[in-house]
Amino acid sequence: MCAGEILELKNTINTMVDQFERLCLGSHAGGARKSNRRQTRRPGRGARSRWHVEGLTDNVNSMANNLTTQVRNIAEVTIAVGTAICRARSTVDVRGEILQLKETINTMVEQLRSFASEVTRVAREVGTEGRLGVQAVVPGVAGTWKDLTDSVNAMGTNLTAQVRNIAEVTTAVARGDLSRKSRST
Repeated sequence: MCAGEILELKNTINTMVDQFERLCLGSHAGGARKSNRRQTRRPGRGARSRWHVEGLTDNVNSMANNLTTQVRNIAEVTIAVGTAICRARSTVDVRGEILQLKETINTMVEQLRSFASEVTRVAREVGTEGRLGVQAVVPGVAGTWKDLTDSVNAMGTNLTAQVRNIAEVTTAVARGDLSRKSRST
């Protein structure tokens, strides 16, 4: 079942096919005509034109099916990413602008997967394993992805500094040095 732009494309193509069919059959076949109570049909080009229209219909349907397959594959990937499944990739065989769209989506998915993996690693190492100073490394990112990576790293650096400062003050107090104060903000 078609919807949205695909439905509009289907309807446009079907209208175009109907118009071609009327054009070919109307101008070449001439339809049936009466001559003294007997019906005759002009032979020749109408049948050939009908064959060409059917061939055109097959080609248009093939093109529409191919485009639908391509768009459906890309839609499946974007839906997967929208539901936090970052391992999905578009694998459909495409060319032209659809290829550019496929490559862009796959790059976005890879960057999101890489970013999510690094944030998860940093959170685990700092939060669970207690390793301070861990930084996220996401190669090849730019723009918002780089800003997000930098923000995670700044947060980790700030947290590390605060924890280390608290540890220094606590150690000093444990040794009897009550002059130390925490400088964490």
